[in-house]
Formats: sequence, structure tokens, C-alpha cells
Amino acid sequence: MKLRELLENIDVQELAADPETEITDFVSDSRRVTPGAVFIAVRGYENDGHRFIPSAVAAGAAVIVAEEPVEGAPYVTVADSRLAMAVAAGNFHGNPSRRLHMIGVTGTNGKTTTTNLIKSVLENATGAKVGLIGTNRNMIGGLELPAERTTPDCLELQALLRRMADEGCAYAVMEVSSHALYLDRVYGIHFDQGIFTNLTEDHLDFHKTMDAYAQAKAKLFSMCDTAIINADDPWSGLMIRAAAGKVITFSARSDEADLTAKNIRLHSNYVSFCALMTGKLEKLRLGIPGMFSVYNALAATASALCAGVGIEEIRRALGECAGVKGRAEVVPVDTDYTVLIDYAHTPDALENILDTAREFAKGRTVVLFGCGGDRDPLKRPIMGAIAVDKADYVIVTSDNPRTEDPEAIIRDIVRGIREADTDTPFEVITDRRAAIARALRIAEPGDVVILAGKGHETYQEIDHVKRHFDEREVVREILDGIKRD
Repeated sequence: MKLRELLENIDVQELAADPETEITDFVSDSRRVTPGAVFIAVRGYENDGHRFIPSAVAAGAAVIVAEEPVEGAPYVTVADSRLAMAVAAGNFHGNPSRRLHMIGVTGTNGKTTTTNLIKSVLENATGAKVGLIGTNRNMIGGLELPAERTTPDCLELQALLRRMADEGCAYAVMEVSSHALYLDRVYGIHFDQGIFTNLTEDHLDFHKTMDAYAQAKAKLFSMCDTAIINADDPWSGLMIRAAAGKVITFSARSDEADLTAKNIRLHSNYVSFCALMTGKLEKLRLGIPGMFSVYNALAATASALCAGVGIEEIRRALGECAGVKGRAEVVPVDTDYTVLIDYAHTPDALENILDTAREFAKGRTVVLFGCGGDRDPLKRPIMGAIAVDKADYVIVTSDNPRTEDPEAIIRDIVRGIREADTDTPFEVITDRRAAIARALRIAEPGDVVILAGKGHETYQEIDHVKRHFDEREVVREILDGIKRD
């Protein structure tokens, strides 16, 4: 690739390099520079890439892209290197999103399940190959790839989209996080569909206010042809106003929406409802429990309809969809009580999974949860209050403390519990394995034990170290020990 091709559609302020220079790679990490590569210096929140320009030059970078002139190497200056990186990453990989039907899903909760449902429905109903980019995994058809974060940085994202396009994917369905939108990781990508699930308090350590958080989410709908919006969410109006194209709404409450769920039935291992659209009813069934599953199914149904899939094909495909690891996941245990693992790590998500358990629990709901360190501390007492309000027994423990003191995080949670002024019994066990053992030992016939917060994660992050911790394995090990006792 020539430098001029890499810089296409970028507002270049100064070109102090030969535009015919042959480019071998394009990177933003100076440690990955090889001879012939272009290094782009990006100002981040922790590090300023301009500091590493000398290292990139020493490693053989052919050209430096930066926001200021560079000494000792050919360079290109741009007004905003973050935006330039997003566009250049697309150029370097041949703008693969233009070869794919792009579907982006944003919201606080439900992104992972909704993207997986859409992928499954499109594949089952159309036979097309579908790529997936999400919190717990990336997929190219049936090939599963690891995922480090919800939305990759633009360089990794464009490389992944290129691979999807080259391997025959017709669609790419991706979770689009508020961080990715705010930091322009998806800048320059045009989406066929943008989907809004809901908005509840989360990531305020980063966005500071709910309005700023919502505004970040709303950026997706200025980048898509069709906005599919959960009309029942209080922030739906903002998302609709941000939409640049067609708007389709879905609801479980109002007939005013374009797609409405009627005659909702909630069961211990599935939900069913009638989808009402343009005067026609179609009964749908999804094998994942909980009211939130109704909303996820509505979003997936609206997406498939927009993609041209018939409602009969959607009904059949939804009926064959399996659950997502770590989302209301029933752990196979030989006990007279149920164990659920769920990723709930926000107030709304915790409330949803507790409501779901109460819908089918024949005994008590016992919840075990903590809160992540180095994340929004405001939600901690809120989650404590929700736990004792919705559950019959609460165990507060550690989640991913990261660099924070686990005991300090727990104190924040307990403050909310005490302010709730409830008689619900609770206890604190900081060690998560010991807390799980306690929950399993006190469980009675008919109880539902909910291990909340970790979900699909198979580690605990403590002081920058990820230590193996798979709750499925932990449950089996503890139950094996109980049997031996």
C-alpha cells in the first residue's frame, strides 16, 4: 500500500513525506513497529503516543503520523490523530465494513445476548455466514476467537472485519460500547442497523454523568441507516432524536411501538409472547428465562425483519436459540436447588436477574455478588440496596477488585444495605470461593442461588493480575467436597 492510499479521506495538515512511500504495516504501539511501518501517535488517557515517536523511528518506522511536526523522520501532521487512526485503519485493511452488512448493538445491558440472538437467527433463517464481535467472544461463522474487550480498538477491529469479509461473512453483528463510541473506535464505519437495548447507571467513572453516557451511546444512531430503539427505556427519546435514518421501535408495554410483545408468559427456562406488528400476531418462544429475554428477543426480531427475514423463519430460528454463557446460565448440578451464573454487574442487571429468579423460585433467592474495583463507585450502595430488597438472603463478596482494596469496595456496598433498612439477612465473606461455598451449604430445596457479576469471565483481576477463577469449576469442586463430607 502507498502512503497516499493510507491517507485517503484524512484531513492532512502537513505532508512531510513522499506520498508514494510503500507501507508495510500501520500501528499505534511503538513496540510493534517494524521497518516500513507507519506509526501513528495518539494522545490517550494514560499515555501520549507522541512520547514514543523516538522509539518508533529507531525501530525503522517509514513515516510518523502525529499532531505536531517530527524531527528526524518523514511525517504527516493531522488535527486529531485518533480520528485519523480510525480512517487509516479502515483504508489499510481495504474498508472491509463496506463489504458487510453491519449491525451494531449498544446499551447498558443485553448487548451480548442480543448480538448472539441476531447471529443465530440470521444464520438459521438465511444460511448466511455471520461474524460476531462481543464482550466474551468474537466469531467468524462457527470459528470462535478470544475477545479482550467489548469493542476492539480500531486497528484490531478493522483487521477482524477484513478477516470476516475475506472468509465469506455477509453480516457482522457487534456490540458497540460507549467507550468505543466516545473514543472513536468505530469512526468511519457505516452501520445498516443500530440497536438500542436500554440505559442504566454504569461507567460513570469514565463518563461522569448519565447525560454524557447517553450522548456517547446516541452517536451510533447518527452512523446507521435504521435505528431500532427500545421505546420502553426512558432514554429512548434521545436515541430517536440522534437517528440519521429510519427509526423502528419495540416495546413490551405500548401498542404505539412498531413491534410489541403481547400475552407475555415467563417460565423457569423460557419465555413466550406474541409479537404484534402491523396488525399481525405471531407467537414467539425463546429458551432463556426472564423478562429481559422478551426485550432481547424483540430487538433480534426487529433486526431480522429489517434484514428481510420473514416472521415464520424468525419464529423457528428463535425457538432453536440457546442461551449465552454467563447470562442467566443454569449450572448443571445434582442438587434439589438451582444455581445460576449471571454477568449482572450493574444495578439494573442485578435487579433483572433477581426478578427473573423470583419468577420461578419455589424456595428462596440467595444472591452472591460484589462490585468491580476502579469502576463507578456510585453504583455500589445502590446494588447493595437492590440485593436486600429483591433477594431473601445476600452474601457480599469480592468481584474484580483490580487495584482497589476489596474491603473498601464491600464497605460501599454494605452502606447501601444498611441504609435500605430491611430485615433481609446478609453476610460478608470477602474471599469469593469461600462465599460460594457458604451459599451452596446454606441452600435449601427449591432455592435459587445466583452467583452474580462474573458471568462468562473465568478469572479474578487483582493488582493487574488475572487469576484463573471459573465459577462453574468452583461450584463443582465445592459440591464434590460437600458430598465427600
